[in-house]
Amino acid sequence: MDLLTMFLKGGVIMYPILLSSIIAVAVIIDKFIMLHRSKVNVAAFMIKLRGLLKKRDIAGAIAFCNGEKTPAANIIKKGLKKIRFGHQRVKEALEDAGRQEITRLEKGLSTLATVSGIAPMLGFLGTVTGMVTAFQTIQDLMGAANPSDLAGGIWEALITTVFGLVVGIPALAFYNYFTERIKKLIAEIEVISSDLMDIVEETATGAKPSDDDEEIKL
Repeated sequence: MDLLTMFLKGGVIMYPILLSSIIAVAVIIDKFIMLHRSKVNVAAFMIKLRGLLKKRDIAGAIAFCNGEKTPAANIIKKGLKKIRFGHQRVKEALEDAGRQEITRLEKGLSTLATVSGIAPMLGFLGTVTGMVTAFQTIQDLMGAANPSDLAGGIWEALITTVFGLVVGIPALAFYNYFTERIKKLIAEIEVISSDLMDIVEETATGAKPSDDDEEIKL
């Protein structure tokens, strides 16, 4: 029996499950593309940024961030635009931009989590309704139903559970994967933001970082 025939035998519940699978695939593809574009080499980024800021080339640093087009670069750019207003304004700008970028990175994750939960539940619903139909058959036959009368209805009812799990399990796996990737990316952004604050402080006070500090930042 081919997949299409199985789908049709699963009944009307198969259509919401199919819709859930389409939504999940769309979110998964979108998150893969977004995370690929969001990758940043922290060491290389900070070396370049530090070099520009040491020269007090704020315009050059902003242009560098514009060229990177990553969440980290977007956040740093917002902070650099406030650098003339002092340390506190830079910090506030970084925090505001960080919240915006994190919201953008997490967009779609709740949808994926919903699909991972609702698809198996839809499958179970289809199975329950199918079993109700099977027992109605027994009643219609006055209890004289043989196994062959029930077998078809029962396995058709179980199809929805199978399809629901096939959609729900990968959706849950990808949700956890993307959550961990985003946590790692947020940690990298926090490191870069912290380093920018240190650079701003050094520039304002004229202090020079120790060799140990320099090594940690790079």
